[in-house]
Amino acid sequence: MFNSTGKILGVVFALFLFAAVAVFAWPQADDFSSNKQSDQTSESDLPRELEGRRAEILTAFFGLDGSERFARAGRRFCGRSSGTDGMPLVFSHELDVATIEAGDINVVLLSGQSGQVSCVSLAPAIDPGELRTLLLIGEFGSAEEDPPVRVDVVGNLHSLDGRVNFRGASVGVTALSAGASLAFAQIIPQGAWRVDQTPASNSLTQTNCPQDDLKQIIRVVWDGGVKPVSDEGIEPEHAALYRVTLEMADGSTQTASPFAIGNTGDNDNNHELCMNTKGRPVSVFFPAGHLVDPNHDVNADSLVEIQN
Repeated sequence: MFNSTGKILGVVFALFLFAAVAVFAWPQADDFSSNKQSDQTSESDLPRELEGRRAEILTAFFGLDGSERFARAGRRFCGRSSGTDGMPLVFSHELDVATIEAGDINVVLLSGQSGQVSCVSLAPAIDPGELRTLLLIGEFGSAEEDPPVRVDVVGNLHSLDGRVNFRGASVGVTALSAGASLAFAQIIPQGAWRVDQTPASNSLTQTNCPQDDLKQIIRVVWDGGVKPVSDEGIEPEHAALYRVTLEMADGSTQTASPFAIGNTGDNDNNHELCMNTKGRPVSVFFPAGHLVDPNHDVNADSLVEIQN
């Protein structure tokens, strides 16, 4: 009896130790957040465009307006009460976390006034390869009376590779009533694959691509957070809804669906499409009516070209 109990306690302790080590080893959300109200990054001569690729805000999605529940969640990122409105921005390049400040961003309302950006955070999309979604938390007017219409980068905000500066970038705001859309897609290099149950930086339970028969992985980024309409989590049938156009070696094209979806279970706006089909991915399509954003708006048909 003692030996059996001892073994059970040993297993429990080992699991607890693993969880504790993982929590302390992984980056925390506040490491990827800033509530500084002025630009702290030194002036630089980094260009907006390099090698034909311009540093842009791809999308600004007015996701939540006046949500106290969101405000409570935002305190996990910012450490204090910081606003009831949420707006994720998706950028053309990954961002250097050392250069993000709330003061880098100006939200322009329909009235011409500026909203209050209390905090910015890259969380929860903080896994390697995901650092292109910046969540704005603050007060951005009223969706009915004075909605946000434009977002400008007014400070020095650098790309992760330190080669371009987003200062001067601007984009119109997607209205609160709109559903989420695909904003970005890219092929994940094989050396960066996370397969089976490889731990993620912000989840102990993340589901990744199965390794068997895996030929390539495509990362897709939605302009806002999404979950299934059924609220039962991403199911296998959701993989069949994604349609990837592939260019084959002979120049022809065909469409195929992923056999699974990875990078689920961590509450961010990234999915990884697990493909068992060869060919150069060209674009990704997802049909309307299957996903909702935090405001419970249903997605429309969405198509995005894959970036090289």
